[in-house]
Amino acid sequence: MSRLKDKYNKQVIPAMKEKFGYKSDLAVPKIIKVTLNSGTGKALKDDKYLDRVVDTLTRISGQKPVLTKAKISVSAFKVREGNTVGVKVTLRGERMNNFVDKLINVALARVRDFRGLEKKSVGPDGNLSIGFKEHIVFPEIKSDEVEVIHGLEVVITTNAKTQEEGLELLSLLGFPFKK
Repeated sequence: MSRLKDKYNKQVIPAMKEKFGYKSDLAVPKIIKVTLNSGTGKALKDDKYLDRVVDTLTRISGQKPVLTKAKISVSAFKVREGNTVGVKVTLRGERMNNFVDKLINVALARVRDFRGLEKKSVGPDGNLSIGFKEHIVFPEIKSDEVEVIHGLEVVITTNAKTQEEGLELLSLLGFPFKK
């Protein structure tokens, strides 16, 4: 069992039941999935850029990403229907727990000038959205091997019903929010 799952069972469930008055352990909100996403707009000009982003997401997540295609043509962005405009990975289960543990304990600590996550980054449905300007904060990426630095978005989806429940769940799991 991963450290995050163990922490959830031993600390988060009792604390959430006490604060919100849940009657059952199964009523306590939990993380459903984690989605990693990166836009590849530069891939229209540079062919190798897409390969680098796919390789990066594969290393970070341990799973091969899916290419997302443009549904419509947008002339202002020079995008044609069917062009690859992004790369995404959805993590569930053990890989999800290992990734969230790594995100909390390693990656967020390596972000330059990090002072904590904003509470407003948790949406009204209890989901957390984090954007990284540089993908090199993850330990699988060696900075001397990087040719191009790209951004990365991480969405942590919970089954919390309100923002307050989602915020409490994520802070009990160890996400560092600003006071």
